[in-house]
Amino acid sequence: MAIKRYFADADNTITNAFQDNLTTRGTGSNMGQADILEVFSIYAQQSATSTEAARFLIKFPVIEQISADRTAGLIPSNGDVSFYLKLYNARHPFTLPKNYKLDVLAVSSSWEEGNGLDMENYSDETYDGIGSNWINASSGTPWTTEGGDYHVSPAFTQSFDKGDEDLEVNVTSLVEEWIAGDKNNYGFGIKLSASYEASSSLNPDGAEFSYYTKKFFARSSEYFFDRPVLEARWDSTRKDNRGNFYFSSSLAPAAENLNTLWMYNYIRGKLRDIAGDSNARPVLNLYASSGSVPEGDALYFRDSSNNAVNFLSASRESTGVYKASFSVTGGAVTTVRPYLQDVWTMSGSELHTGSVIVPKDHSFSNYNPNSKHVVAITNLKPRYTTGQTERFRLYVREKNWSPNIYTVAKSTPANLLIESASYQLTRLSDNKIVIPYNTGSDSATMLSYDVSGNYFDLDLDMLEAGYTYGLKLSFYEDSMSSYREQPYTFKIRVEQDEY
Repeated sequence: MAIKRYFADADNTITNAFQDNLTTRGTGSNMGQADILEVFSIYAQQSATSTEAARFLIKFPVIEQISADRTAGLIPSNGDVSFYLKLYNARHPFTLPKNYKLDVLAVSSSWEEGNGLDMENYSDETYDGIGSNWINASSGTPWTTEGGDYHVSPAFTQSFDKGDEDLEVNVTSLVEEWIAGDKNNYGFGIKLSASYEASSSLNPDGAEFSYYTKKFFARSSEYFFDRPVLEARWDSTRKDNRGNFYFSSSLAPAAENLNTLWMYNYIRGKLRDIAGDSNARPVLNLYASSGSVPEGDALYFRDSSNNAVNFLSASRESTGVYKASFSVTGGAVTTVRPYLQDVWTMSGSELHTGSVIVPKDHSFSNYNPNSKHVVAITNLKPRYTTGQTERFRLYVREKNWSPNIYTVAKSTPANLLIESASYQLTRLSDNKIVIPYNTGSDSATMLSYDVSGNYFDLDLDMLEAGYTYGLKLSFYEDSMSSYREQPYTFKIRVEQDEY
């Protein structure tokens, strides 16, 4: 699971715009229960130099959920995860601004959401009642500066060219400050940048105009996938080379000669550090084998720095999860002992012996392949429920597999491991992409693999219950230098958890 979404727990639009009478400003109005969030700039509506603006505030459960999930090991530590604020454009019949910027700032004092709804006449006034507005942050507590109090840094900006784009901003530095307690979490304030908010500008004809209004869906929106989210993304791929282990070769770059083996310490079904010690590190030894048990003396191999060693301390990736990366030459095995086996020890005592490894050789090819695959999900269920995280496992083989009728016609071809594979999820009722392919720096939708094949984990709480989703897969093809989407759609039905 490399994507986790957190929904807002408070939001509100605040404004100093004039009411219909163009005399009274709606500075006391509250819109905390509206299903829309709005920013705008109005110039010269009431007088030749009058200015009006709207901003909105939005808060997420950083300590209550995000920090708790980190403590529970559900999201990685600082430096290994990115957080994105995502807001979704709400179409409206009014004029959209174009070529403008929105600022995303950290609110520096507490505020109340409130119960107001009216975004047209600003009739739901709070003043000293419950809810924030342009003047007050909460009941009886004014902002230090009208329009909200904000930290100078960190600050984030997104440009909008057409005007109807969604907002997606990397706010990792601020979220980490909230988690660490360096700043109190009072949420985000979103407004037009200072040079755009409540100021005049010139259109190509030289006439002054306003920047008009930009709307986003609020947390109370009926549209599940348009509600604001704070999305955590990280690279959770684990590539265990037990099923595609290669001898080192001069044909391959040094990094490609490394193989990585993983070990998982499950105690009563839960991952635990060895002896409960987060500093404990198991040691890997490698042996030749004829196919049953390790034989002879421990082999020499090379660590990631190309040093010759006959043992290697593993690294701890997370609680109870360890890995070791190394390379081995073909001379380590013989025709009598053609296989490898890994033995993990601690202080000389054996902890675990891995399954037999069948090493392969790198080699030239006589042609430039253009691979096509047959793909299946081996553990697909007819239905799933929210409140779960599910692991989906793939079976992949070459499409043109053709067994010899005399020898292997009744056998099943080995599960092909795809080095670079990604998934995408679409709601089938309207083809809305709810989780897009993410193969960039976050690699949030990349698939892991082990000796049993490719797999990925999916947090089903990110999906709206009562719908069927289409899972698509894309494999990277070196011969084409691009990803190729596979011609299969796997259906995932999600129902509400009844408990």
